Amino acid sequence: QVQLVESGGGLVQPGGSLRLSCAASGFVFRIYTMGWYRQAPGKQRELVARISSRDNPDYADPVKGRFTISRENAANTVYLHMNSLKPDDTAVYYCNVAIGFQDYWGQGTQVTVSS
Repeated sequence: QVQLVESGGGLVQPGGSLRLSCAASGFVFRIYTMGWYRQAPGKQRELVARISSRDNPDYADPVKGRFTISRENAANTVYLHMNSLKPDDTAVYYCNVAIGFQDYWGQGTQVTVSS
């Protein structure tokens, strides 16, 4: 079965950096677009970034120039490198893959940006 396991979240000061990882299994990783979403308290889940099977990235406006998404097909892993973090980036970050009409999600990893 499809499994997505996120890691790498934590508490960081404003201006700091974190790298999130998502280890995937149960499907042919290399042929699917992978995405990172986030959900802050009281807000809807929103797209942060996604990367196609051909390594083409796409970013939400609030993170452009600060976040970088990448993938390592040999390791079935997608990463989110986050720089210049702001308090508004505080959220639970989720890994996503859409296979057919089904969306799959990881359990999420908490990112808190605070001094």
